Amino acid sequence: MTIRTFFAAWLFLSAAAGLAQVSFQRVYHDVGNIGLAVTNVGTLGKPDVRLRPDDGVSMRYPINSGIEHLFEGGLWIGARVGGQVRVSTAAVDAAGGYNTGAAGFEFTALSSIQERSSLPASPFFSSLAVSHQDFTVRFTDSNQVIPGTSIKIPDHDLPLKAVVELRSMAWKFSFAEYFVILQYTITNTSSEVWDSVYVGLYTDLVVRNVLVTRDGGTAFFNKGGAGWIDSLSTIYVYQVTGDDLDFTQTYGASQALGVEWRGHFLHPMNSSLPDSLQAVQVNPNFWTFRNSSGGDFSFPATDVEKYYRLSHGMDVSDSSPLAAILQQPGNRIQLVSVGPIPRVEPGETFTYTHALVCAPQLPDPDNPGAADSKARRKQLIEHLRWAQRSFLGEDRNANGQLDEQEDLNHNDRLDHFILPEPPAAPHVRVETGPGTIDIYWDDASLHSIDPISLKKDFEGFRLYRSNAGEDLEGTPQLHLIAQWDKPGNTIGYNNGFESIQLDTPLTFPDDTHTYHFHYRITGMLDGWQYVMALTAFDEGDPALEVPSLESSFKDNSFSVFPGPSGANGAVGVFPNPYVLKARWDGPTSRLRKIYFYNLPPACTITVYTLDGEVVTRLEHHAASHGEDIQWFRNFAARENLVIAGGIHAWDLLSQHGQMISSGLYLFSVTDHASGHTQTGKFAIVK
Repeated sequence: MTIRTFFAAWLFLSAAAGLAQVSFQRVYHDVGNIGLAVTNVGTLGKPDVRLRPDDGVSMRYPINSGIEHLFEGGLWIGARVGGQVRVSTAAVDAAGGYNTGAAGFEFTALSSIQERSSLPASPFFSSLAVSHQDFTVRFTDSNQVIPGTSIKIPDHDLPLKAVVELRSMAWKFSFAEYFVILQYTITNTSSEVWDSVYVGLYTDLVVRNVLVTRDGGTAFFNKGGAGWIDSLSTIYVYQVTGDDLDFTQTYGASQALGVEWRGHFLHPMNSSLPDSLQAVQVNPNFWTFRNSSGGDFSFPATDVEKYYRLSHGMDVSDSSPLAAILQQPGNRIQLVSVGPIPRVEPGETFTYTHALVCAPQLPDPDNPGAADSKARRKQLIEHLRWAQRSFLGEDRNANGQLDEQEDLNHNDRLDHFILPEPPAAPHVRVETGPGTIDIYWDDASLHSIDPISLKKDFEGFRLYRSNAGEDLEGTPQLHLIAQWDKPGNTIGYNNGFESIQLDTPLTFPDDTHTYHFHYRITGMLDGWQYVMALTAFDEGDPALEVPSLESSFKDNSFSVFPGPSGANGAVGVFPNPYVLKARWDGPTSRLRKIYFYNLPPACTITVYTLDGEVVTRLEHHAASHGEDIQWFRNFAARENLVIAGGIHAWDLLSQHGQMISSGLYLFSVTDHASGHTQTGKFAIVK
């Protein structure tokens, strides 16, 4: 018995011998700018994210926004076994998503999920890790009854008896932080041959902002359009209409990267396949959720119908009538599949790789009202190409073979996921003052060595900032406001670092880091949110066709609210008078805010009516600046909030949660340290 056969037999016996039930587990990718939920029963996403948006993400991008792109997804495998069609599915159309023993959820857990990281500083660091955040789990379709229970899986009398190991991978590089790559290693643990095998990913992609929308039920899901990018084997979706349309403006995409089987790379991009494998294709499919009325968009209910979908793609090319239908809002399911794999013997293993990708929708100056267009997809195309390139690694010509000059790490084998690296992100400290933001950072980036070129290729720093008020128009846009790079070459501005380099490195009493650079931004509006990001970028490597790479925005992204420190001056309120529907407010009455300023480090703020009735009491201290109000939950980043020490936000709601009326109000501020009380007044004007 070969090692491979022994391993396959062990897998089958373990799966079939009535193992104790492994508890359901869900974990979340959060290392990059895309958050994705992964479970140990083969499903992807978090179906209840609309109802519980603060308790884990589904497929969120940007990760600190409320924009979700997936209800649920999962692997589909189909084959002919002894002339009979069999299909095993990890996810299907189900209003509530995964439920133990529900029809169509045909995989059960063989293990809990293990986390590994290639980042040396990570607590999960492992030399076995491929990405900055690997999740590895095993599951199988072999069980007809949920292990450890008497719950029978409906309509699952003929399993393929596949054991699947999923490795999901995410990175925080700027060119890779917007996708997660899913690599499924699939073993036939049955005693029967699988013929004409197809494998793919079922998804219910839907773009909605769960922190803003009020839609529920069907109304939440029927606002999306979709399309197909044949050259990149990708289905993509976007929002067409809905109450949160201004708060999304992103794409979600499902990209088939290919199959590795018997030393062959099976994908249409491989022009070197032998004649016997030339039939390999990628098949796009759509159907309306639980639609049983027949026609092109009817959902597949039986194994025969599911196998047909896996093995036959819909004509959704740009000129087809179906493509025009997909552009209209609707509640559609997506399936991208690859095949056929001619034959999988008992004990044989093959690998299927897929990517889930997100991107912002760019403006289209020529068609500003377009929900989707070539111009709007430009960033999506770039992200999809990077996902494909990251998977191919050393295989630059996509032929599945290690060709001359492709062995970048000199280990004499073809490796996927050989990614170039930008410089290490600098460590950043942000300080605020009245109308000012001070940024300090260290020199770690200058010493970075690229793992492929083995050169110190640091080139410079870039500083980005959003504009005041952009948080209310969706995700704040980061605009380049300053760049400093090495002089004496053809890259960048050649302006050097003298203007930002400190004469003497600086330390702070509460901080162990040493800072070498400083930049001050003036003219800021107190109390407004500015999203800041500082990155480091390198020279790139034209010889390896690698462009200049930049560290991740997420590494050094801050939501900054400048204002008085509270050290001096009388307490006050701004704006005063406060005019309802001020520019910095959100669209509803519970998304308002004003600020008390020049507050002592720890104090109690009490708001009264003119009759002396207490409206509310607010406790201000180092850990609380009012960021628990709804405005911050909707529009501010969850992490790296930098709020001026002497200001405190209030949502204009009473202590009983009621909206207060316009008029004149009094307030007092009592310093916890001294007992001293200051008073003032402010007006609310319609």
